[in-house]
Amino acid sequence: MTEKRIIDVDYSQVDTERMRINMGPQHPSTHGVLRLEVEVDGEIVTDVVPHIGYLHRCFEKACEKMSYPQVIPFIDRMDYIASMNNELPYVVGMEKLMGINVPDRIQLIRMAFAELNRIANHQLAVATFGLDAGAFTPFLYLFRDREMILNLFEKASGGRLLYNYFWIGGLMHDVPPTFKQECLNIISTVRKTNEEVMNLLIGNSIFIERTINVGILPADVAVNFGVSGPVLRGSGLNYDLRRSEPYLLYDKFDFDVVVGKGEMGTLGDCWDRNIVRMREMEESCKIIEQIIANFPDESSDVRALVPRRVKPPKGEIYSKAENPKGELGFYIVSDGTVNPYRMRARATSFVNLSVLPEISKGYMIADLIMILGSLDIVLGEIDR
Repeated sequence: MTEKRIIDVDYSQVDTERMRINMGPQHPSTHGVLRLEVEVDGEIVTDVVPHIGYLHRCFEKACEKMSYPQVIPFIDRMDYIASMNNELPYVVGMEKLMGINVPDRIQLIRMAFAELNRIANHQLAVATFGLDAGAFTPFLYLFRDREMILNLFEKASGGRLLYNYFWIGGLMHDVPPTFKQECLNIISTVRKTNEEVMNLLIGNSIFIERTINVGILPADVAVNFGVSGPVLRGSGLNYDLRRSEPYLLYDKFDFDVVVGKGEMGTLGDCWDRNIVRMREMEESCKIIEQIIANFPDESSDVRALVPRRVKPPKGEIYSKAENPKGELGFYIVSDGTVNPYRMRARATSFVNLSVLPEISKGYMIADLIMILGSLDIVLGEIDR
């Protein structure tokens, strides 16, 4: 019987060879057609290079060949998870450029639909983030509730994903007669399900271990990279355009700006970014409740101020809004014709993705999936 030998090796003296591997663009955890070129030392990530452009469709250049109203359906297709929110900064900017003041009722409808779409976006973000962590059941719960919001959008606009609902000077159609009751039903259901998700997923010990102290984004780094939305607020920074630079009627409503607090781990980690989205849904519910309480009963012509021919004077404007993912802005240059002379989009997901290499180094490959998911990107907006 031979004796088993144990070879004692000092691995600190061994040169390990780094390897470059590809994740995507067909990988489900890349949240779209994104390719990550990852350099690893064993299981440890030493560098990440995001490769984009697989979905490129020349949105900004194409706008120069379209009339101003024709641009709106293309804006929907940027962040197709939050199409209502996408349209908002564009139509508000065009109305400022043309000197159109829309009635309060139209502004309330826009706010309600923007906040409903914020909830729907965060439901999808939390659901898919849970999938990345290996939790499937919350995905089913959140998708079930999201259908209620999409049903209301469909009644108003005819579309379930892409809407073309906010028009320059008004809306495509008035809200359905069941609008107020459906909003209240959605709020009630969202609150009940979110309580279940908090217990089932957010407070789950496995989920906490997967997300705390992972992908830590310090506040100064977040500011230097220009990130916004829950990614920025997850690092503890109180910055929300609805409060800092109010538009529509947000300055008349009571709601809190949710920020990360480092409750479970280090401030600015994946858990903080996720909890910000969960709590923002409650703030959106509060806003919608106030809208319903102040919503005028009488109907109105929501197309009364929609110009037959949109021809703004010569000039330029930058209009921005607090989208579910962060600041979305449009820089519009008019030369006095019916087509934009120049159009430039400040895409939230594009800016937020830029911080990925900075906050991924030193973590394991499995952590990289969680870090990417916590940024909540959409490639339609990144590639445009």
